Amino acid sequence: MIKKLFATVFFLAFVTLAMAQKPDTVAAKANTDTIPKANPKQEVFKLKVKKEPTYHPDSTHSPSLAVKRSLFIPGWGQLYNKKGAWWKIPAIYAGLGALGYSIVDNQKNYKMFLALTRIKNTGGIPQPGQLYYAEYVKYQREVALYANANATQLQEAASNYQRNFRISILSVLLVWGVQTVEAYIEAKFISSYTVDDNLSFKVTPTFINQPMYAATSMSSYIPGLKITFAL
Repeated sequence: MIKKLFATVFFLAFVTLAMAQKPDTVAAKANTDTIPKANPKQEVFKLKVKKEPTYHPDSTHSPSLAVKRSLFIPGWGQLYNKKGAWWKIPAIYAGLGALGYSIVDNQKNYKMFLALTRIKNTGGIPQPGQLYYAEYVKYQREVALYANANATQLQEAASNYQRNFRISILSVLLVWGVQTVEAYIEAKFISSYTVDDNLSFKVTPTFINQPMYAATSMSSYIPGLKITFAL
């Protein structure tokens, strides 16, 4: 009886030891499930680096050359700069043309009224061989037209036309000088400053801080739009 009991205990101990040597597949499977597997289709996120804007300064553009050309021929400097030349050159020549016409017209009228004043001061109509007879022949129609005007009135008219003539000449010099300065400034801007290829602007929502007197009890900020220009 004792031998049978001992044999039974020994057999149970052997079976238990054999079962202890069997790998725990359930635990191993659970462990393998917890390890993250590499997904070949997983997207790889790359850090996007913002491209620096490209600048192209025109170091070969000469402001002095633009000035020399504008001084020599009006509008030549603007044509050299190319920016806005399609409207600047017509504007320059329209102004110079109007002033040129004013110079010619005022000079003609000044000479006419000066001759009428001299003829009026003679006290009569000059005869052939007398002083101012040539002027009388040239302005015979105007003499009859202004027969009722006295010498003082004719002299004032001549002075006015003479003043306008001088103002017109100064205006031509002014326009010539302004277009020269404009050509220099434009050329200086082109040669000294850079221009970005990516000219753009961005609109983003934002909040604007109100002044204290305009702030409400609800909030001191109001919604707004922020516009950013990239030049």
